[in-house]
Amino acid sequence: MVPEGWEVKPLSEIAKEKISYGIVQAGPHVPDGVPYIKSSDVRGIIEPDDLQRTSNEIHYKYRRSAVHPGDIVFSLRGNIGASAIVPPELPEANLTQGTARISVSERHSNRFHFYQLASAPLLNRVNALSKGSTFKEISLEELRKVRVLCPPLPEQKKIAQILSTWDQAITATERLLENSQQRKKGLMQQLLTGKKRLPGFEGEWESVRLDQLFAFKKGKGLSKSAVVQNGSHKCVLYGELYTKYGEVIREVVSRCDDQDGLVSKKGDVLLPSSTTTSGIDLANATAVIEDGILLGGDIIVLRPKSQHDPIFFSHLLTHTKKHEIASRAQGITIIHLYGSDLKDLAVKIPVCKTEQKAISEVMTIADIGIEALSRRLACLKQEKKALMQQLLTGKRRVNVETEAA
Repeated sequence: MVPEGWEVKPLSEIAKEKISYGIVQAGPHVPDGVPYIKSSDVRGIIEPDDLQRTSNEIHYKYRRSAVHPGDIVFSLRGNIGASAIVPPELPEANLTQGTARISVSERHSNRFHFYQLASAPLLNRVNALSKGSTFKEISLEELRKVRVLCPPLPEQKKIAQILSTWDQAITATERLLENSQQRKKGLMQQLLTGKKRLPGFEGEWESVRLDQLFAFKKGKGLSKSAVVQNGSHKCVLYGELYTKYGEVIREVVSRCDDQDGLVSKKGDVLLPSSTTTSGIDLANATAVIEDGILLGGDIIVLRPKSQHDPIFFSHLLTHTKKHEIASRAQGITIIHLYGSDLKDLAVKIPVCKTEQKAISEVMTIADIGIEALSRRLACLKQEKKALMQQLLTGKRRVNVETEAA
């Protein structure tokens, strides 16, 4: 049902110029040439500094597909449906055959239609119209016929303004998150290598083998099918070490009813022992800070022989020994890492165990800040998604006069 006062129009009718794609063969990169936009460059925004450039001659030949600030660029293949608005700092550019220009007329808001193109219903429609099995794309003819909702221009602008406010909050939070992650990275480079010492600590660090510090154990078979929502036991599957957890398991996400298997002890450090990608993915250590968790198969368990800080060691192995651990993995189709591969791995650690604890506390404080920003970012994105569902369909109307006053 079309909301009162709204219209439905094909994309071709909201464009002031014919929707078209660009250069078929851009040729070699020309450093002082004209930027052109490929489908892989369209990721919600366009970064001018990342664009390749073509010659002025080729650009002139395809001048019909030149884009300017405010135009919408739409991906026709690969990441089908991805779109972005040409930014002001890109005064003129061109496209490739895999992207289309939608120059929205003055009777419409380009930003409103950018948001509409990014909405789930429209993306589903575009995907349904895409052809091809291994290499899918939507034709210009089909794209031009895609129908979009068109509120009156003042309402379009108001909706775009509201959603832009959420985008600004998302961008600001992403920057804060990136800055926090970089700060933690800098701290790790200094503290985990002993280049920088926390106040009150001094003296040389010692080099020891892992088998001097840990007993090596292995988790026992737990499959995905064993995971149930209200199971009686907490459990960790090896795949979750890649996808669910960082350097510390603060909250176990899976449960099962199995009782047999290796159970965690507070202080364990876990590493996955197989992958189909690359050895570098196996160099991810995770600290366990509670007893009684069932540990699944393909998990290497480092169990401390004496009191050591597991959070210090999970960070140390992941961030200072990543490439050395990866180099010890073996295999082609499936890459394996065994506990025996790691026993003689040498690590440099503080002699004073209190220093291990102090470093891990710094890492924990950094992680808490990062996790809080990550949750805020996820919340903002979910709120924006809900707003788009309401505002772009007319289920929730904005009062332009009242809100503008």
